[in-house]
Formats: sequence, structure tokens, C-alpha cells
Amino acid sequence: MAKKKINKTNAIRLVEQKKIPYIEHEYAWSEEHVGTEQVAKELGQDENQIFKTLVAMGNKTGPLVAVIPGSSELDLKKLAKVSGNKKVEMLHLKELEPLTGYIRGGCSPIGMKKLFPTFFDQSAQSFDTIIVSAGKRGLQMELSPLALADLVRGTFADLQLIENEPDSYL
Repeated sequence: MAKKKINKTNAIRLVEQKKIPYIEHEYAWSEEHVGTEQVAKELGQDENQIFKTLVAMGNKTGPLVAVIPGSSELDLKKLAKVSGNKKVEMLHLKELEPLTGYIRGGCSPIGMKKLFPTFFDQSAQSFDTIIVSAGKRGLQMELSPLALADLVRGTFADLQLIENEPDSYL
């Protein structure tokens, strides 16, 4: 049986160029089902292994990339601290494509227009492979988190927002 030809994205080309082993996962993407729960179901994969790519702006460094488990929320204070910023805000959606070359739902940490400081949630290190966007809606790639971090010169850190974490003690 012939393998279906997938148009190569910048992310896939870069991974192949560096000879990093990966597995492509394709699924039917729709605006109604953009969460990792749906992606995991479509792919038959563990939801905890699927990571989303978020882009933020630091007051000192400018653009930053955060790769976190898809079911979790980014802690902007933790990202600010680890990136050397005093304050970090999420990038406005309208600025995503001009800055990165990617659209919402297809933003990969690999192959952006520029190599921005990239931070991976430390939980990625507990997996042999993680799944991230391959640069197109409905296309994911599974690869080693260590190889991925090496490719984008990323850093592992605690980035997840923990509910009920006290901000201060009364």
C-alpha cells in the first residue's frame, strides 16, 4: 500500500534536514475541535503527550515561544522569570502569522520565520516522544523532546499554571 504523500512543511523539512527521526500524524482538523483532547482522540494517542505551541511577548526579549502540554495553561509569571523578563503577555492572534509564518492551530515550534527563545515545559522530558504541530492544521509530528529542544535551542522549565497555587500568604 502506497503511503499518502503529505506536502512538506518548513517544520518537517528542518527535522529531515537534521536527520531527526519523527512520525507524521494527520487528522481531520475543524474549527470546532481545536483542543488536544480531540486531537488525541483522532490520533489514538495519550493527551498528555500532545504539546501546544504558544507565542508570547516579553517586555525585554520580545517574542518567546512556550511549548506546554495541550491540556494545561501557561503560567506567564513563570515564563517571564525563566526568560529574563519582568512581564510577559500572550501575542495577539492577528500578529501570529506575520511574526511566525504560522496560523492558529498550525503553529509549530520548528521553522518559524526566526529562531525565538523557546521554552519547553519540563514535563516533556518524562516522555520518549512528544507530539507537536508540524506546521499545518491537521498535521502533527512525534519526536524526541530532547532532539526537538536541541533543534530550536530550547530550554526546559516549569511553565504550567497550577490551580490553587497561593499568590501570597495572608
